[in-house]
Amino acid sequence: MNEDLNRPQGRYLEELTPGTLIRHRVTRTVTEADNVFFTTMTMNPQPLHLDHEYAAGTEFGRPLVNSLLTLSLLVGLSVHELTLGTLVANLGLTDVTFPKPVFHGDTIRAESQVLEVRESRSRPDAGIVIVEHRAINQRGEVVAKCKRTALMQRRPTATG
Repeated sequence: MNEDLNRPQGRYLEELTPGTLIRHRVTRTVTEADNVFFTTMTMNPQPLHLDHEYAAGTEFGRPLVNSLLTLSLLVGLSVHELTLGTLVANLGLTDVTFPKPVFHGDTIRAESQVLEVRESRSRPDAGIVIVEHRAINQRGEVVAKCKRTALMQRRPTATG
């Protein structure tokens, strides 16, 4: 069996050092269908996300993408190059901000910067990492930011 196929794509604790900046390769254009589905699936009746007539009368002039969809995309876009197969658990999200709105048709990319890394006191096979995620639209504007605390696996040791 090819060992490369079994290796997680995410990074182990030892591969994450404070200051590391990861510019994630996967991007996503948000569609109206994405926004309507997410908003109705989460039982959010906010007309700013669902009603074109209502939204036309706001300062934005059109529907906004649900900010929790934006946050979910931000974290999701980071998975392949950061936590895929190496995450034990998400421990929390803090300092969530949405400095600019997201509209249907915007393309979102993400970057993650490692802020802090420390060993777990209770789990010798893992450590705690704090990362700042940033979502950026096609115009280069930051549309969302958050700090994510994650329990990450250490690189497995060879046993023989």
